[in-house]
Amino acid sequence: MMREAGRVSALALRVVGDAVHPGVTTQELDELAETVIREAGGIPAFLGYNGFPKTLCTSVNSQVVHGIPSSTVTLLAGDILSVDVGAIVGGYVGDNARTFAVGGITDAAHRLLDATKASLDAGIAQCEVGNRLFDIGHAVQTVAEAAGFFVVREYVGHGIGRNMHEDPNVPNYGTAGRGPRLEPGMVLAIEPMINAGTEAVESLPDGWTVVTRDGSLSAHFEHTVAITEDGPVILTVE
Repeated sequence: MMREAGRVSALALRVVGDAVHPGVTTQELDELAETVIREAGGIPAFLGYNGFPKTLCTSVNSQVVHGIPSSTVTLLAGDILSVDVGAIVGGYVGDNARTFAVGGITDAAHRLLDATKASLDAGIAQCEVGNRLFDIGHAVQTVAEAAGFFVVREYVGHGIGRNMHEDPNVPNYGTAGRGPRLEPGMVLAIEPMINAGTEAVESLPDGWTVVTRDGSLSAHFEHTVAITEDGPVILTVE
């Protein structure tokens, strides 16, 4: 049942990603995402969640997560944009994120995006029955730090199902071999948030947007992943 929520979430993320280009506003992307989700039979999972006002989280450059779409934020060539989107279908939630290049970006930004995606893949590979929860975070941390980047500590992945955030929390760091064992039927949102500078972050006065404290770039990738006897199954795919 969660596959459809994942599919709609993935569809919205792809369509928004295809629309990312210099000159578009994050509000325009938000309106596009809401249309895609509703036309696919879903409900935007973020809209109204704990008071969040939009369908997407759109985080530009040094913004880590939870950026609020706005008609006054116009994307520029060279920016990177992290888009996080979720959909509710049939009472279940899908959640995924990706960081997109806006036009041509620097080699350093490319390396950050590549390392963050690779750390997500490494974390997902640990989603095997019998592994420990912190095996996931250890894999994410190992890949990110080997590439010279820093893992955000204050914000983590999470269980997901009928609610957006369920137990357990899934840190993107930690010691392998610790934490509860992974069991068939668990579904986790794995979401590395990786900074080019230090791991330190802070919240803006809007109460939502999280930024790197040193102003460095940050990237965010996420999939909703089911743990099965046959290995990890990524649900946020079309």
